[in-house]
Amino acid sequence: MPIFEEMGLSQPLLQAVFSMGFETTTPIQELAIPPAIAGRDLIGQAQTGTGKTAAFGIPMIEKIGTGRGKIEGLVVTPTRELAVQVAEELNTIGQVKGIRALPIYGGQDINRQIRALKNRPQIIVGTPGRLMDHMRRKTLRLMQVSTVVLDEADEMLNMGFIEDIETILKEVPEDRQTLLFSATMPKPIQELARKFLKDPETIRVKSREMTVPSTEQYYMEIQERQKFDILCRVLDMHAPERAIVFGRTKRRVDELHEALNNRGYSAEGIHGDLTQARRDSVMNSFKRGFTEILVATDVAARGLDIGDVTHIYNFDIPQDPESYVHRIGRTGRLGKAGVALTFVTARELEHLKLIETMTKRRIIHQTAPTMSQALEGQQRLTAEKIIQVAESEDLGEYKAFAQSLLEENDSVTLLCAALKVLTREPDSTPVRLTEEAPLSRKKTRGYQASSTGPKFPSWKHKSPKAGREERRGKDHHKHGRKDTREKRDKWS
Repeated sequence: MPIFEEMGLSQPLLQAVFSMGFETTTPIQELAIPPAIAGRDLIGQAQTGTGKTAAFGIPMIEKIGTGRGKIEGLVVTPTRELAVQVAEELNTIGQVKGIRALPIYGGQDINRQIRALKNRPQIIVGTPGRLMDHMRRKTLRLMQVSTVVLDEADEMLNMGFIEDIETILKEVPEDRQTLLFSATMPKPIQELARKFLKDPETIRVKSREMTVPSTEQYYMEIQERQKFDILCRVLDMHAPERAIVFGRTKRRVDELHEALNNRGYSAEGIHGDLTQARRDSVMNSFKRGFTEILVATDVAARGLDIGDVTHIYNFDIPQDPESYVHRIGRTGRLGKAGVALTFVTARELEHLKLIETMTKRRIIHQTAPTMSQALEGQQRLTAEKIIQVAESEDLGEYKAFAQSLLEENDSVTLLCAALKVLTREPDSTPVRLTEEAPLSRKKTRGYQASSTGPKFPSWKHKSPKAGREERRGKDHHKHGRKDTREKRDKWS
């Protein structure tokens, strides 16, 4: 990989990049930065976690002048979490040069955003619904924007934002530079690119890089009623430092994180029905390590950039291969090791094979652990911790007390007692969660993996609201576009 010094960046950008700990470029940065700096429109096919924010952020900030006091960059994102994350990274990249980015999104007081806009940030990062709110109020003017980025374009398509994006782009000067990034390239995204991009250069990260090669991928075939108990056993055996558990619906997330807490685990749930303040509190707790397990829906987790997530657990198999790639992209990021485990029932095995076909990666079968195996795993981990402390820490203040205990008790008995006290014993108390509707075997509209790749069937739930509620809002066709935008803005 080339190093950043070889890309002709200005000194303020190089200083910021080095302060972030970057040394060499990632594949998407290597391919995207040179043509973007040269002013070319770009179509970038890249997965979350590949470093694409820097891939478009570095060229954008490099070209923006300081001291002009006008909005020159616009980034459109599907979710508020992604908007916040992108703005934070852009502010870090632009800190030495003095370039500021402002996130604007639904769920935050719009008057607060209006006041922040008066401070004249050079870059706006926003969700479609809230961007259009400001445009209607005339509190956001885009006449001087020179660079537009459409981030996670396929997710904006899934959430019904394409018409809003077209409306926003019509308010931006035609001589702008447009960069479009998407994990997949379905036909509507290709049509959007043809309509709004000028002679774009297309770049793709190879599939082996898109599927997170540093993530070990496994599955367990179990019955639906066994899932929660098996999850607890696996958590006891793995003892993850930081893990995300994916549930299919908001109700599932609520039940799961409550049941995990009742079993003694440190867990929080996140989905679209939470208030913004609650979402911020949950994410802050997870990022700071106060919460070990985050239970999330696909939409709520989109755009979350959390370092050091060691394990991903798909409690419910995702609806399509694309979502699987996004989920496991939460771990194994930028070369770090990670583990992804998916629970499947017998009727979902065919769907798992489709995921393997798309990702071009074999998902290894594992046998579900028994309670005795879970206990053995916990004992082993406890013993490893005891040995680690014995080898690395000063235990002088404990020696006199330990010797007095050994004078009155057998050493093996004492160690057994210590292991018992420190080991979390598996709980056999049954927990009944709502049984989710199985994935339908009926093939519907074709799923396009890429502009040139093979087609896969799109898998939907039999439940009338399971997937639809997550993606778009329940009454899209019934109430019309105005009500739909209000519902969509809840996700923004």
